Amino acid sequence: MMEFEKRGVPTVSFTAETFVRDARRSAESFGFGGLPLAVVPLPFTNQPPDAVCVEVDECIDDVIAGLTKDVLPTKAHQEIVTVSDEWLTIKGDSELEALEEMNRLFLEYGWGDGFPLRAPDERSIARILKGTTRSPDDIVAVLEPGFGKATVEKIAVNALMAGCRPEHLPVVIAAVECLAEPKMYLRNKAMSTGPHAPLIWVNGPIAKRAGINSGVCALGPGAMSYANSVIGRAVRLCMMNIGLTYAGISDMDTIGSPTKYSMCVAENQQASPWAPYHVDHGYDAGVSTVSVHFVYGICELHDFTNYQPSRLVDVFATAANNAAQLSTGLWLIGRRADPRYGTEEKEHHTMFICPEHANNFHKAGWGKEEIRKAMYAKARMSFEMIMLAKERKAMEAAHPELQWLWDSPETMLPVVEDPDCYEIVVVGGAAGRGAFFWGAGEPGTKEVTDIGGES
Repeated sequence: MMEFEKRGVPTVSFTAETFVRDARRSAESFGFGGLPLAVVPLPFTNQPPDAVCVEVDECIDDVIAGLTKDVLPTKAHQEIVTVSDEWLTIKGDSELEALEEMNRLFLEYGWGDGFPLRAPDERSIARILKGTTRSPDDIVAVLEPGFGKATVEKIAVNALMAGCRPEHLPVVIAAVECLAEPKMYLRNKAMSTGPHAPLIWVNGPIAKRAGINSGVCALGPGAMSYANSVIGRAVRLCMMNIGLTYAGISDMDTIGSPTKYSMCVAENQQASPWAPYHVDHGYDAGVSTVSVHFVYGICELHDFTNYQPSRLVDVFATAANNAAQLSTGLWLIGRRADPRYGTEEKEHHTMFICPEHANNFHKAGWGKEEIRKAMYAKARMSFEMIMLAKERKAMEAAHPELQWLWDSPETMLPVVEDPDCYEIVVVGGAAGRGAFFWGAGEPGTKEVTDIGGES
């Protein structure tokens, strides 16, 4: 809409009341804060056509005004707190009271995630920056939706507040680089009504150096997963304080999810019978990498009984068959695209396979490719079931050649586009429990090249 307005084509956006702040902030971030809105009481989703028509009729004057009157760029109401001072001085009768006051103030400003933050004082920032060889002023990435410049120092400050140590910083930097990849379509993930959360996994020597847990309770909690917790948390704080992904302002997640606080693990390469994830993707075994995949949620892959590969896949496939999950069968209504970069989203799912299950597959001669192909064959649902929560018109536009399916609703279809849509990582300790993550788009991987001297 902003691009249309820049080209002299009038537009109006129907916006539900609860999304007005989001719409204003988004328009301002894209350089056109005065974008005309026609505000309606409720979203058009899940409403019958007659109810939508009533809402439109009641705001038709706003539609006419938006299309006929001159629109000037305006600045949105200041929803995000910014300060001009380079350093803040926070006082208290003791250091503990000053820290408590800082946490109260930062939470009030929206800079915190709800958990206590460490104070990013000058000495602590200088120490954590020793974890990287990069200059503090280096711009690592530009993070949407606020188009904030993620310098090494800004990333370090957020990592420090999350509880990171110097040896964790290179991992956080690489994860931020992943976020900014065009194919990640970060704006969509950061501003959706869905619970998109960055799932991070680490491969190579950096995992051990940074103390990232790959085994029992790798996704936390506990002391053994301290690095996992703070690294994942740091990435979320970077999304908030650099990318301006603030809850209720740009992040309009309907319910939210605890997965959005932190999800970070290392691949359990020692217990895996297969080549590590990063080697499968063209990196040398001795290289350190960080991978990020935005996911909607998590489901257990539990099986204490079966040891035959086909039976294990029978169980795993049930996790993928979820009509209530947006990514299920999304290929039928077309890939989401970002025209700015010419990228398209191919929906992938990530499977954390525990060592016990991985070794059962391996003993039977199955590798990751066999698992992917079997999952593609087994994870299928009827066309009717897949389309329960999908738009018919979108499917007609994306796949005109498949319209015969409306007359054959019981036809079984794969829930993903092809076998490569399943990412496989070996994670966890003993016992047959893995994890399935419904993905939003594809994962991205970056090499860690800036490891500093302090740990």
